[in-house]
Amino acid sequence: MSQSKLEEDFAFQIKASGLPAPEREYRFMTTRRFRFDFCWPAFRVVVEIEGGAWMRGRHTRGSGFERDCEKYAEALIAGWSVLRVTGAMVEDGRAINYLTQILEMKGL
Repeated sequence: MSQSKLEEDFAFQIKASGLPAPEREYRFMTTRRFRFDFCWPAFRVVVEIEGGAWMRGRHTRGSGFERDCEKYAEALIAGWSVLRVTGAMVEDGRAINYLTQILEMKGL
């Protein structure tokens, strides 16, 4: 699966911050095709980059939005912490700051 520029920028920020390397496109359910953009299975933490927020991308339209909500509900029920961030949050550093705080709370 190809990675977006935002995902590659975030991956660079993770590495530059000295955080553990995530698993990418992690499939967390064997019964569904749901995948997480970035995943730290040992901490049960995931980051989803919500691209297309201002241009009516797949994640903000009807069925795509519905599937994303279902995926996040299933993840929460299974005990995952889900951090959803926008492109602007990646670009201005808020996303990496949130992730750092969450991983510290989880014992990193």
